[in-house]
Amino acid sequence: MATTNDKAGSIPPTNEVLTPTVSAQNRSGSISGGLRRVSLSFEQSQLPGGFFAATGGIASSVLSGRAVSHTNVSPIEAPAEGGVVNKEAIPSVAEEGSVVARTITPEMKIAEPQAAAAFPNGYHFPPKHSFAQNFKSGSIAFWHYFLTPVGFFVTIYGLNVVAWGGMLFLLLCNASPAMCYPTCDDIDSPRRKWVEWDSQILNALFCVTGFGLAPWRFRDLYFLLQYRIGRNTIGLRKLAAIHRDWFRLPGSSKIEADIGPRNIANRAAGCDIEALPQPIEKIPDAPLTAVRANDSKVWKLDMVIWLMVANTLLQCVLCGFMWGMNRYDRPSWATGLFVGLGCGVAGIGGIMMFLEGKKVKSTEGVPISKEDMELLARDRERGIFHYNNIGDKAPEAKKN
Repeated sequence: MATTNDKAGSIPPTNEVLTPTVSAQNRSGSISGGLRRVSLSFEQSQLPGGFFAATGGIASSVLSGRAVSHTNVSPIEAPAEGGVVNKEAIPSVAEEGSVVARTITPEMKIAEPQAAAAFPNGYHFPPKHSFAQNFKSGSIAFWHYFLTPVGFFVTIYGLNVVAWGGMLFLLLCNASPAMCYPTCDDIDSPRRKWVEWDSQILNALFCVTGFGLAPWRFRDLYFLLQYRIGRNTIGLRKLAAIHRDWFRLPGSSKIEADIGPRNIANRAAGCDIEALPQPIEKIPDAPLTAVRANDSKVWKLDMVIWLMVANTLLQCVLCGFMWGMNRYDRPSWATGLFVGLGCGVAGIGGIMMFLEGKKVKSTEGVPISKEDMELLARDRERGIFHYNNIGDKAPEAKKN
């Protein structure tokens, strides 16, 4: 009887077979879902294209004289006819969130050059600062960047490249005669040995970016070929999302200025899908000036991507000479040629990113600090005006 009850209350054999199967299916679904998430993360990830590209991207962001934070800009209205006095609401420095009313006389408004007037939404570019102020704010900004993991790595990497590269330059210039024993060109002299060791260290440093960033570089190349050869605009849209700091899609300048990552999901229906990045949440932030930058020339994106890929390929050739041949058999011209070519293509790519990033920011604006807003208000009261452009420079007269 007990045996019968035990059998009746036991788990059916079918459940014993199905339970492991269901668990296996769940594990399989979990693994495939995880791989899918990793794939999407890699596809949309943004990494600098190398030391020079990182430098170019950082430099294009350091365009104002102070360390800045995003602030809301209050509208500055034009004076009404008849000399009615206007008020300007400027956030004060002493108490964040408070508003200080500043009176501006009609005479001051009349004397203000058109090139110094604020944008219709009230935005004004940061004023130009002295060298000492720029150095101080730049040092503070660099320190904050250095404290980040990427900033620490880039800084240490750059210092090593500069140090070992400088030492190699001095050795090639025969700056240490004591190492020329028995002669400077003797293959076994201390000078030639240190030239070899120095070159191997520099080659290893270049491998960090040349090979370490290769997956992202060839990912960008795949998207570019998808657009150029396959005529599939989704590839270009994905590249626009990755390089959103300096590249603007064709037709993106016609998108309404108040559309940004926060509200694009609700307003994408009214936009040209070809002018939006993929995913659409990667659309550039709404411009502070309420004016979108002009469309970027796609050939510049081609140039940057191909230059970064060329840097990796040239690094492969350099490694072939450095690791496949010893210093007795290696051609003397090989090291200098391919180091120069590798640095050259990466440097040109970084410069292109810097120039394009600066062009975008000169149109869409850069964040302005409360200190700079206060300085603009004080100077305006004293009749000192700052030109409303990224360099605070007087506009050039148009040639007839």
